[in-house]
Amino acid sequence: MSSYRFRILEHGPAGSPVKESFDPGEPGPGWVRLAVKAMALNHLDLWTTYGIEGVKLPLPLTPGCDGAGVLEAVGEGTQLPTGLTVGGSAFIAPGLSCGVCASCLRGDDMRCAQYKVMGHACDGTAATHVMVPAANLLPIPGNWSFEQAAAFPLVFLTAWEMLVQKARLQPGETVLVWGGGSGVGSAALQLVRFLGGQAIAVVGDPMKAMKCWELGAQHVIDRNREDVAAKVKQITGKRGVDVVFEHTGAATWPTSMACAARAGRIVSCGSTVGRETPLDLRVLFAKQLQILGSYMGRREHLWTLLGHVARNPTNPPFFPVLDKVFDLEAYPEAQRHLAAGKGFGKVVCRA
Repeated sequence: MSSYRFRILEHGPAGSPVKESFDPGEPGPGWVRLAVKAMALNHLDLWTTYGIEGVKLPLPLTPGCDGAGVLEAVGEGTQLPTGLTVGGSAFIAPGLSCGVCASCLRGDDMRCAQYKVMGHACDGTAATHVMVPAANLLPIPGNWSFEQAAAFPLVFLTAWEMLVQKARLQPGETVLVWGGGSGVGSAALQLVRFLGGQAIAVVGDPMKAMKCWELGAQHVIDRNREDVAAKVKQITGKRGVDVVFEHTGAATWPTSMACAARAGRIVSCGSTVGRETPLDLRVLFAKQLQILGSYMGRREHLWTLLGHVARNPTNPPFFPVLDKVFDLEAYPEAQRHLAAGKGFGKVVCRA
């Protein structure tokens, strides 16, 4: 089976996508074909596999938002981004937009009415080959592996949008990062440090706590052993945190509200543990809180992030954290590993 992909034929449990052979075809104008060398999983792979209440997905569907590989073919008349050539390596910006609406033209591609994430609303990277618009390719830093490059885009773009564009994090401010051991949490911890903030990570076991310290967290709270709100008050002298980095959902939301300082910001990009939560409006207005929703981020900010990496390639200010690498043929097993929630960082498949 020279070219193959994994397909969600119908919604089911983690690991249920099935392998099938396919002809990757030739790219049209503006598009390229990438031979995938590595793809990284996100929780979106799981939600897409399970099915999302009220959301109709275009099944059958190939999951996978993140990927990196070799630029194999280019559609007629297609112009490649700076630094890319046929036969060279690249990684993928996972958000696709129309490119011509008002939002796209001002750079807010993630606000495009046609915006979609690969592997969720269209075929993704759990395959040996993938078609993507040329505009969605970026060069891989010279000393990064395909696995590192594949693990970078979605979580770092999301964390940057949340901390910089939405929360407007300032040096010296404190940030409570839920799920410090997750892909987006491990990215957030590094970016908080890079931006001059102080991170308080929340994790579920001591092993993850140690790794959060290594990524720059000033404090780590084990949610299974400590009262998160009480510990935050102790750490901050009862003041609370300036920013709550929320990507978990209903189960943590009341605690997030309690942990936020007066005039604090709660920025959310997910609802892993539930999407509906009570909101005490008295707390909202009395503490003068800001609640900010965030979804992906501007594609241009991936170039910004790469610029920061390029300034010190041997000791970058932040980097993708890899949990475990599987062979692509074991993609269903990789899904089950991610769903178990025992790892730290990104789960990757190597093609």
